[in-house]
Amino acid sequence: MSSQVTEKMGSSVAVKEYLQGFPLPSSYEAAMEALSSLITRKKRGDKSSGSTFGKLERMSEYLKILGLEEHVDGLKIIHVAGTKGKGSTCTFCEAILRECGFQTGLFTSPHLIDVRERFRINGVDVSEDKFLQYFWGCWYQLKENVTERLPMPPLFQFLTILAFKIFICEKVDVAIIEVGLGGTTDSTNVIKRPVVCGITSLGMDHTETLGNTLGEIASHKAGIFKPQIPAFTVHQLSEAMDVILERAHELKVPLKVVAPLDNKKLDCLKLGLSGDHQFINAGLAVSLCKCWLQRTGNWEKPFQNDTQEADLPEAFLRGLSTAQISGRAQTFYDTRSKSSDSLKLSETSCGDLIFYLDGAHSPESMEVCAKWFSSAVNENKKSSSSFKDRNLEEAWGNGNIQHEIRSMEESEKSLKQILLFNCMDVRDPHILLPRLASTCASSGTHFTKALFVPSMSTYNKVTYGASVIPSDISGRDLSWQFNLQRLWEKIIHGKDVGTFHDKGARMDNAAIVPPHEFLYEDASHCSPVDNYFACSAVMPSLPLTIKWLRDCVKQNPSLKVQVLVTGSLHLVGDVLKLLKR
Repeated sequence: MSSQVTEKMGSSVAVKEYLQGFPLPSSYEAAMEALSSLITRKKRGDKSSGSTFGKLERMSEYLKILGLEEHVDGLKIIHVAGTKGKGSTCTFCEAILRECGFQTGLFTSPHLIDVRERFRINGVDVSEDKFLQYFWGCWYQLKENVTERLPMPPLFQFLTILAFKIFICEKVDVAIIEVGLGGTTDSTNVIKRPVVCGITSLGMDHTETLGNTLGEIASHKAGIFKPQIPAFTVHQLSEAMDVILERAHELKVPLKVVAPLDNKKLDCLKLGLSGDHQFINAGLAVSLCKCWLQRTGNWEKPFQNDTQEADLPEAFLRGLSTAQISGRAQTFYDTRSKSSDSLKLSETSCGDLIFYLDGAHSPESMEVCAKWFSSAVNENKKSSSSFKDRNLEEAWGNGNIQHEIRSMEESEKSLKQILLFNCMDVRDPHILLPRLASTCASSGTHFTKALFVPSMSTYNKVTYGASVIPSDISGRDLSWQFNLQRLWEKIIHGKDVGTFHDKGARMDNAAIVPPHEFLYEDASHCSPVDNYFACSAVMPSLPLTIKWLRDCVKQNPSLKVQVLVTGSLHLVGDVLKLLKR
């Protein structure tokens, strides 16, 4: 490709002109197939590569091919690493600066339903048309220039390059970039001159890649620090904080430790993201945004209608209260579980099947998830009890008897908490499940049943919202799910309860789901008898599980089911995909 074209590739017009010489596949599915071809079969922690370049050297080479290297340096970037809360922190930052009047670009991972979720322009997923335009532009340029020494980039590297391409062509004022994994060698660390860097709460995760100690993990995260570029972090355990401070000192980085946001500063508003832990992320986001505004010469902009002394201007409050992110402390009311009759009678009801979705997959995030779910469940109980205590005569006086009767009927429903769980085999369920159960129990929340289900997603294909859902589940290996079930029963009963169901570890009967009565049973009937686990079940597939839950609720009008979906972002994404169809 000529150097003249390369220099101009920072504009969307140039991309269109360049693509005119190529047969452009029109279907979104073709792009997903191309992306899927970039998925490597390597396990995490395997540093081998088919390239003679290191990862960041490869990233630089790819950016040069696309003519993006200088343009990336021109982006005004907030770069965020961490174990927990980096996606939430980035989301808060984006919402705050968008409310301040800036054109925003947000790059996060992973996606739950559609890959376009990773690229947000002004708070909205990039459109399908624009995605295809930028995707094929990058794809063909790289394909033309790859060699044996520099093959096509693996999936996450390509998506990172694509994010830079989109944000440059869309001329965003600010790019908020979430680190994918670690920091030092992460593909996003090709960023040389961010405006400001942030490190969220750290914990033990991805140890196969980042190391087995908190210090080693912190060293990777602090790898995003750049000489003399301001950075912020939250309170960390001393083992992690010592490493972060040392790295900051080496690079002469002005580092500040940020306290959680004081709830009083929200002026009676609620954070857009649920959970007490979000005050930690919100506090970090506020500091990152203030620093970005100062260093880019935009400090006055959000204060146009506020006094300079205002700690949080109106734009900050709007951003903090409207920020949204899927799959993290998300509540989804499933109205499809209602029969047509009940829909007519209970238009004010949100539904009797409620999904609480959180992609927690580390010990620390599992504890946070459990606290959030317990708080949500207890809040639901309180609101139900307030209906019971209300005097029915008030309803007559207000001429609102029908609504009041519906509300009382809702309040008298039997509440059941169900766990829907799966985790990848690189996680340790012997840590995750006990942490979840004990944290919930300490808040008075006990699961009536636990359902263990295989994820619908496959790790060798990029899918999207309209992807075909595989219906053939015969011969599926469910041994991992049965292992999870045995562990759960051991946690519940305090002892090893045997190895029931081993012979059924491979699912040959697609219709094997528990009878509806299994869900209706009281938790007191949970003792294993006759080679049968009464507290839990292994489900053959996720689509069948969702259908089964819906059928259970439809056939028992006195029931309200609260389902916690956790253990894996892949599982959460799969559930959302099914619920939204």
